[in-house]
This record gives sequence, C-alpha cells and structure tokens, in this order.
Amino acid sequence: MHKLPSNPSLYEINTRVWLRQFDEGSKRATLKDIPDSYWAALQDKGMHIIWLMGVWQINADALHENDLSEDLRKGYDQALADWSEEDVIGSPYAIDEYIVAKDLGGAEGLAVARKQLAKFGMRLMLDFVPNHFSRASGLLVKQPKVFIQSGKESERPDEYNDGLFFVDKKTKKEFAHGRDPFFSPWWDTVQVNYAAVEARKYMTDVLQSIAGQCDGVRCDMAMLVMNDIFAQTWQPQVAMKMPEPEFWIDAINDVKKQHPDFIFMAEAYWDKEWALQQQGFDYTYDKRLTDRLEDGDVLSVQGHLHASIDFQMRSVRFLENHDEPRAVASFGRNASMAAAVLISSLPGLRFYYDGQFEGKAVRLPVQLGREQTEETDIEIKNFYEKLLSVVNVPVMQTGEWSLLTPVASWEGNNSFQNMLAWQWRDKNKVKIVVINFSQSTCQSRLFFAIRLNDKRIEFTDDLTGIKYSRNVNDIKENGLYIELASYKSHIFSYQE
Repeated sequence: MHKLPSNPSLYEINTRVWLRQFDEGSKRATLKDIPDSYWAALQDKGMHIIWLMGVWQINADALHENDLSEDLRKGYDQALADWSEEDVIGSPYAIDEYIVAKDLGGAEGLAVARKQLAKFGMRLMLDFVPNHFSRASGLLVKQPKVFIQSGKESERPDEYNDGLFFVDKKTKKEFAHGRDPFFSPWWDTVQVNYAAVEARKYMTDVLQSIAGQCDGVRCDMAMLVMNDIFAQTWQPQVAMKMPEPEFWIDAINDVKKQHPDFIFMAEAYWDKEWALQQQGFDYTYDKRLTDRLEDGDVLSVQGHLHASIDFQMRSVRFLENHDEPRAVASFGRNASMAAAVLISSLPGLRFYYDGQFEGKAVRLPVQLGREQTEETDIEIKNFYEKLLSVVNVPVMQTGEWSLLTPVASWEGNNSFQNMLAWQWRDKNKVKIVVINFSQSTCQSRLFFAIRLNDKRIEFTDDLTGIKYSRNVNDIKENGLYIELASYKSHIFSYQE
C-alpha cells in the first residue's frame, strides 16, 4: 500500500448516482464496470483517497412517507425538476446491514474497485454510520439489544408513532428513532444504544468487518456517540450509565491492532473536533473554516489558522460535500475559486466532492437516485486543473507550513485585512500563497524569511506562469508588496 503524504487529498463520490454514467443501454453498471481511465484521471489530479459514499444495503421497506414529506419534496423540486417517485431510492444513511448493495455489484464488485484503486496508488474509504440503522433493519429482530427500547410492547397494528419511539411491526416492541439532540428525530432510523455493552461490541465488530473491505471510514456524526453527548441526548428518556472508556477509544484501538494503516475520519461539529482526535481519529471535519469562509470573515479565518499545526494537519478542509450546498451556489463563482485555493493549500486533508471540479451548482438530496444534467463550467474546470497541478507537489504535501501575516502597504490602507497568506518550505524549495478574499482590489506587504544573499530574487506565480524579479533587501526591510484584484490569488515559487 502506498504511503499517504502528510497532507493528502480525498474525493467523495455519490456512488448510487455516479454509477449511472457507466450504464450500457439497459444494463446497469456496477462497481466492476469502472474503466481504469476514470481512476487514472483522479490519480492525475492528485487524489489519494476515494470515498464511495452510500454502498451499503438499505431496506426498501423503509421507503415510507418520510421520504416523500413536504420538506423533502421541496428539495427534490429544486434539485431535479422532473423527478418522480421512482427516483426516490431512500437515504444511504438508513442502513439495513453492512452488506454491499447487490445492485452496486456486492462485495465482489467492491473488491474489484478497491483493487483498481490500489493499482493507481489510491485508497478506498466507505461510510460507517455509528448512531443508527434503518428502522426497518432486520437487526431489530436479530439483535434487539443493540438498540434503545422503551421496555414496552404494543399490539397497535400501525407501524408508526408520532413521538420519539415507534412500534416495530415485526417484534411489536417500541424502539427509539435515531436523533441529533438539536433537531427532530430521523424518522426512517432506529437508535443504537451506546450505554449497552452488547451495542458497543456489535458496532466494533461491524467496524472490523468494514476494515477488511476498504482502507478507511468516514464516520457519520461521530460526536453523537461520545459519552457526554449520548447521555445528554438520551438520559431524559432512558435511564442509563455510560461505560468507560469512550466507544471510539476502544473501537479504533481494536481495529488498528489488525489494520494499523486504517483511516478514521469523523464528521464532527460542536467544537468536538479536538476531543475526537484525542480519542483516535486521524482526521476530523473542519466545518468551522467552511462557515467562516462562507461568511467572508477573513479575520476569523486568520484566527482559526493560528491553531496548533498538529490539529490542523488532522483537519478536513472542504467547501462542499453531499450535506452542503455546492460551492458555486453558496460562495458565488469567484469566491468559490479563491476559497478553493485556500483549502487546497492549507495543511490537513483536502476534501473535494464529485462535480466540484466541473462547477456543478445543484446539491442533490441523498434520497434521489438521479441528478440533473449540468453543463461543465469551462472556466472552473480549467481553474481546478491548474490549481491541482500546482498544489499536488511534494513541498505542499510533505513540507513545513507556516502562517504569514499581511500588513498595511501604507498608512491608512486597511485593505490588507482582506488578505490571507502562508508559506510552505521543503529544504531549498519555497511556496508562498496569498489570497485576496474580498470583493475589492487589495494591497499589502508581506514579511517572510529569505535565506538568500543575492541582490535580487525571482518569483514565479504558478497559477499564471508570470515571473517577478524583486530586490531582496527591499523585501527584508519593507516586505514584499502585493496587489491582488477581487478574489484573486498568487502561489509564488522560488528556490534558495
């Protein structure tokens, strides 16, 4: 297995929708049918990890009125104007059991795709949804102790309940829906009980099984099963005592004993990122950075990047994914490209979503199995091709990163506050990234260590190919003068 660089790149694919492009007439494509050329193109773009989102078997019995609710219908209307009920295939996060869906090629198809990825030096990541299963999962019969129950039985003929608990039509027992404490329950799910030893063992065994089929997992809403959050969410309804240590500590250690290079990536919010890293996660979402960029709050972004380098190298930098709006829709085209330079040149795991490189603007609800056709935005496509070729080089993947601080170019000019800058260094190779994240032209001066005794230094802007010759003493005394138009960037290269 190829060693990952210190700052790798990940590409997410909505598997059930994405596979349709490889159909041949009425023959539906499976994971066995992906041409080598597709994976080679992602390798050329510098991807190291491919996350195939949504490969696990879901239960058709769970396709009830929740998937056709008024709110979801509005989302379907926005994403796919001509959708029909046949397009509603259910959420991939309401899993029946951790078995690769037959229509995707089953375990054999997944093994073929993993082997292909390995041939191109890339690793395979899959989903692990620790908090819940489909409410129609057969596990309610086979493994009832895994889930939160009310302790009651019911002869009610209807399957559904308006409250937190529902009556399972097979067992006649009341189980809890999966939930996030700040929102209504997910009505199509059943809640795993992390206060129960049986549940912890079962979910750890699931992780071991997954680890035999791929190289990493993206753990959905990972903070929900932390002891403090789980207890706060469920103790009002269910008396419980949380076992020690934390589930993640035991489960991650258990998996890594057999698979030491297995990657754990956490979807994480609520300032729990550092705690989850301490519990063993290799990477945690950096949603706070995404939010600050979307708000255009450059000073808060600058402050965010003062975090320890260890924390940053384990942070997942992204602009969009299956849960988020498309970057061009949420940021606007120009700002999305500036933000892409930012997340692509910071330390950490750089995360991209299928369609991002082509400038797709429509976010597809995960319940839909078909997407709207969108024309490729040629400017954005060309931009990403250039950007990825610039950042996917050793100095920016394994080099030493340091934050730089733009200062006023002259007294009274505060436009420098809209600029962000940092440096990568690997031996005698240096890259300097400068971004104007605003709607106006901005100026600043930039101080950084230059280990040259020459009178002049030549910078090459890797994004444009333009070369700049500057006086070394002037830079040391006054800083490098920078002027950038709205949402434009420099990535300077020079050698010492």
